[in-house]
Amino acid sequence: MATEAKRHKVDDGLALSPLHNFLQWCQSVGLVLTGSLTLFIVTLRGRFCLQSPDLLFFIRGRQRSLSSLDGSSGWVPLLLALFYEYTSPQSHWKPYLSLWTNFKTLDHPMFWSKEERDRLLRGTGIPEAVDTDLANIQKEYTDVVLPFIKKHPDLWDPNTHTMELYTLLVAFVMEEEEDEEEDEKAPNPPMMVPMADMLNHVSNHNANLEFTPDSLKMVCVRPIHKGEEVFNTYGQMANWQLLHMYGFTESYHSNSNDTADIPHHQLLQNIQSDMERQLVEEKWEMLCQIMQEKATFVFGKQGCLTDTELHTALKVLCMSKEEFSEFKDDEGWEEDEEDDEKISLAFCNDGVPGLKTSWRRLIHEAARLTVRSYSKEGEAVDSDQTLIENQARLSSRQQRALQVRWGQKSILYRLMELTKS
Repeated sequence: MATEAKRHKVDDGLALSPLHNFLQWCQSVGLVLTGSLTLFIVTLRGRFCLQSPDLLFFIRGRQRSLSSLDGSSGWVPLLLALFYEYTSPQSHWKPYLSLWTNFKTLDHPMFWSKEERDRLLRGTGIPEAVDTDLANIQKEYTDVVLPFIKKHPDLWDPNTHTMELYTLLVAFVMEEEEDEEEDEKAPNPPMMVPMADMLNHVSNHNANLEFTPDSLKMVCVRPIHKGEEVFNTYGQMANWQLLHMYGFTESYHSNSNDTADIPHHQLLQNIQSDMERQLVEEKWEMLCQIMQEKATFVFGKQGCLTDTELHTALKVLCMSKEEFSEFKDDEGWEEDEEDDEKISLAFCNDGVPGLKTSWRRLIHEAARLTVRSYSKEGEAVDSDQTLIENQARLSSRQQRALQVRWGQKSILYRLMELTKS
């Protein structure tokens, strides 16, 4: 069953006027449609269908950095602007923001009860991420936002611009933020992009937003047939990231960017009985220094995505006492000792069966223990297989959580198969 819809349907009669006003507003602010797009509202997020060419729309103007306010998210200036614009009847942005008439339809896990998050998303990493988000949001609102708006009563009112509305706007901005490719340039400040915000995401997308010095352009990245929906990309997002940040998932088999994490400590579980505890602790202490704050090994559908870190961990953990002593004396090994390309090939799915037996044993046991972490004591480990076959009976939240869990488990089961003795 598809899990990609992000909003409840809106009555056509209610959708026409906001859409008409929005399109008129686009013309007045320099947002140019190429004439090849058909936009219609089937949910609170728009849907675009293509009539033809490569350039879909562009927005004239330059990016402007908002003045800095100290907050953990980096989004405080944007959120303060949204606070004002969303609640102001005279807002210049009203035709744009009126397309989202009720943020309470957002269904990110941060709006689920803690009990429901912990029950449906155990082992996925999402409950921990949400707990961190909620703590940061509360601290940011209390320490930064609330004191600021109290200093400017002509613009904001604490009775209107509440913690609840701030949390909803954080979720809304999370939805509109696209994941940026890592490069040497400083990241763009958080922003919202009219029209681009309305495109849905799939991993196998057919359009992409391009930044230029004086405009933003949405362009095709592959041929799009007439009547086909235009899909943007929010980045290479695993299902747990999509659910956490955007409130939806792709089906586990179609999301080519899906991943599963194995915590570092799981590698230790299978070696403490075979080695002196002190030696294990020394090795672990050195690995923590080498890998710093990276707490997990990440596996995708084609193999390990953190292959260099995994290679380092396995090499150190499987050293003899003499080898480790020499390793410490030399303060590690030379950076160019190992070829990065060879390491990547060794830890892709085709290369894993050829790893050393001791390495495969550690990976296999770590994957097995990680699979068990999805279930409470006494629960069947593979119960999700049955649920996948009968998911039509599940609620929307149960279905989305299942796509995350089973997608991650599928990667881990595949890894266990590749590393079995």
